Amino acid sequence: MKRIKRSAASLGLTLACLCPTAMAEPADLQRLSWLAGCWAQGAGEPGSVEHWLPPAGGLMLGLSRIVRQGRTIEYEFLSIHLDAEGRAVYTARPSGQPAASFTATTLDEGAVSFENPAHDFPQRISYRAEGADALLARIEGRLKGVERQRDFPMRRVSCDQALAPRP
Repeated sequence: MKRIKRSAASLGLTLACLCPTAMAEPADLQRLSWLAGCWAQGAGEPGSVEHWLPPAGGLMLGLSRIVRQGRTIEYEFLSIHLDAEGRAVYTARPSGQPAASFTATTLDEGAVSFENPAHDFPQRISYRAEGADALLARIEGRLKGVERQRDFPMRRVSCDQALAPRP
């Protein structure tokens, strides 16, 4: 009986060593916890918001909506997961367009950058916490041969306020 217990323990240790990504995943996505919450765009109309759920089950889910003159003009479904090599991957599904994925190139405390050099525009997407209640999102890259960037300053708001704006 002792031999079987020892073998089972050895098998468990061996399997744990063969699967380092599965063990590292929660800690890596937890490094993005600061992104979770509801963020209103500084210059946007009420309802212009980006909302990120906290990491759970190896995934962060988000959505974004831009409202102008009382109408939604753009929206995105977003996700962040870890790939087989343990790198964070940001996938955006914007306003009925095909999904595009970007791999993290930097992941620091309060800042993350994702890149996809083959994408038309943007090729880089980044988020940076600016204190506890402010966030700067940026898209950048080359468009028609010209380097461009667009900043999206946001402030933390209650999710009730952000997701159910008053008409």
